[in-house]
Amino acid sequence: MPDALLLTLLVAAVAIGWWLGRRERRGHANPAQPPALTRDYFVGLNYLLNEQPDRAIEAFVAALEVNSETIDTHITLGNLFRTRGEADRAVKIHQNLLARPTLTTAQSEQVQLELSRDFLKLGLLDRAERLLQQLIRESGHEETRHTAKQLLVDLFDREGEWQAALDVAHPALVRQHEEIRRAAAHWLCELAEQARRTASPGVARKKLRQAIAIDPHCVRANLLLAALAEDTARYREAIRHLMHIPEQDVAFVPVMLEPLQHAHRLLDDDAGLVACLEQLRAQAPFTSLVILLAETRRRQEGVQVAIDLVTDQLDRTPSLGGLDYLLDLYHHQQQAGGEPDTRIRLLKQHTRSLLQARPRHRCQRCGLAGEPLHWQCPRCRSWGTTRPITGIEGE
Repeated sequence: MPDALLLTLLVAAVAIGWWLGRRERRGHANPAQPPALTRDYFVGLNYLLNEQPDRAIEAFVAALEVNSETIDTHITLGNLFRTRGEADRAVKIHQNLLARPTLTTAQSEQVQLELSRDFLKLGLLDRAERLLQQLIRESGHEETRHTAKQLLVDLFDREGEWQAALDVAHPALVRQHEEIRRAAAHWLCELAEQARRTASPGVARKKLRQAIAIDPHCVRANLLLAALAEDTARYREAIRHLMHIPEQDVAFVPVMLEPLQHAHRLLDDDAGLVACLEQLRAQAPFTSLVILLAETRRRQEGVQVAIDLVTDQLDRTPSLGGLDYLLDLYHHQQQAGGEPDTRIRLLKQHTRSLLQARPRHRCQRCGLAGEPLHWQCPRCRSWGTTRPITGIEGE
């Protein structure tokens, strides 16, 4: 049984035992009455010690009456059910608590927050939204309203209601929570992409400027601004937006290389591309950048210049991608000299197979790795935590 579950059950057991002890002392005038609840309590402890958590929880719930002294314990048990994937049982506990007329306002609001979490876990988003909206409107406690807003923002994020999430989060939550600030910038990018698809570039640019104002490190916003500029043949403007990305997050240089190359090709400006790549190389000598620089210079100056450039890069920073490209260069050189070597072709097959088996991006929060760049991680749902993989097996 997981340590956290065992600890939670022990805490609940101690709390129940403390309350039962007080109850028994209050009722000592009738010692002949059999302590039925106490038996339930020890039955629960027996299940717990025998690592039967399901039956232990049932026994504790049966032993514990609902009153002002046991509300927190009931809430803890309900939360335990939810974290164990049994949110339907948590709903029953929390709804049973809400039906009690003895709850204080603060206790009622706490139970409603937990019930909304249960509904979110079950995917009952409409019911969760109604509860949270009511708490935001009617609660007299700032902390309760703040928590309800956070949960409502999470709900709108799950539904893809980007503008609704922004309306709830901005400005207070955006200012106070870095994770929500990062997410808000991506919600604006989502709205900008919608505007771009509906041929509203002015609206899209406005949303992207707002995204950068909220989160100056939002790489995605500059990538989209570059794409909008390219849509209207403003290729120099697209290049300027792309060249801001290393200042935001140097790890995303590999992501910007393809649109940067495309913009320069549309301008027929290989010299300009080389200048940009040399500038970037001083900041971030990633393998993919050096490969693009070497390939551009190969077209201008020949294979040997590219070989020297990649060899120097491999001496500084070994990488499988660099080796794979170097084998390409040797193959081209041998073809030009009329001396093909089947061994190079065989090595090339191996390096290509190894590269194809490697993921290109990884979430820094949960570790999910894969080929595409997800701005929101599919596993942990965090925005902006997936980054390119660099190093020996990266790029």
